[in-house]
Amino acid sequence: MPARSTAFFIKNKPATFVAQANTIMAKRAIPLVDLSKFTEGTPEERTAFVAELGKAFHEIGFVGVINHGIPKQLIDDFYAASKAFFALPEAVKRQYEIPGLAGQRGYTSFGKEHAKQSKVADLKEFFQIGQEVGNGDVPPEHYPPNVAVAELPEFHKLGRDLYQSFEKSGGQLLRAIGIHLGIGEEYFEKHIHLGNSILRAIFYPPITQEPASAIRAEQHEDINLITLLVGASAGGLQVLTMDNEWLEVVPEQDEIVINVGDMLQRLTNNYLKSTTHRVVNPPRAEWHNPRLSIPFFLHPRSDMDLTCLPSTVTAEQPLAYEPITAGDYLNERLREIGLKK
Repeated sequence: MPARSTAFFIKNKPATFVAQANTIMAKRAIPLVDLSKFTEGTPEERTAFVAELGKAFHEIGFVGVINHGIPKQLIDDFYAASKAFFALPEAVKRQYEIPGLAGQRGYTSFGKEHAKQSKVADLKEFFQIGQEVGNGDVPPEHYPPNVAVAELPEFHKLGRDLYQSFEKSGGQLLRAIGIHLGIGEEYFEKHIHLGNSILRAIFYPPITQEPASAIRAEQHEDINLITLLVGASAGGLQVLTMDNEWLEVVPEQDEIVINVGDMLQRLTNNYLKSTTHRVVNPPRAEWHNPRLSIPFFLHPRSDMDLTCLPSTVTAEQPLAYEPITAGDYLNERLREIGLKK
């Protein structure tokens, strides 16, 4: 598929960045699909979308999505509110870092999280907003209250609105994957209803000194079912291909990037790929530029059984994982990345 315009991302960038972007334009790192073909299309268009999405998740684990239904104004407003939060004094931000929550709500200060195979912390700080449920809906220990920021009263409402929009679009993508896997369009619905999903605003501050063997986000795989990422304020996202080649992902304007997480890879016995990715540091001349990124980690309810689907276990692809629930798996991974003791 020919690449479309990347002008939104390369405007006013140095010549070296433009040259890199032009190289990327010649070869998209990930396929591009149109979600409206599934949500509003003909039966033939829906069938084609399911095949395209399934192929991308099986072969690459990443896909770009347009016409995803997430309002641009809402994205822009939450970006602005997030930027305002990270600009607050450090002492103020740390008031919203809540001990005992493993970073699952509120603020996590710079240098706390690392990739599971790394001992060096990523060059980032972040703020997380989680699911809100009524009394008796789910065990309360799985859903601690969100953290309101007194200095930015609009921050939480914008985050909740964006959270719900991501949930809706992510649910549509999982409906398509259910069809592709032959387990039914509604398979994931009961598991993601009031799921333990997370909206994260990540801030990578300017790099002021030579990093100690650290990059903005070391190579890793996501924990959850799927991740939905709106275009970051600067480049740097790279995915590792099956040929062991790092390719830079440059989203188009109004495109979101979707990737398979470890829970979905586990459920499908490695049929769908949770691809390694990272966020690299910019060239030294651009160290002064910060980066803001907004991913939505779509999780199921904690009681979802992640036992491999029987249809994915064959003589050629024997069982790769022991049974585990989503909640137990999440806790295991949070310990590995240094957020939970």
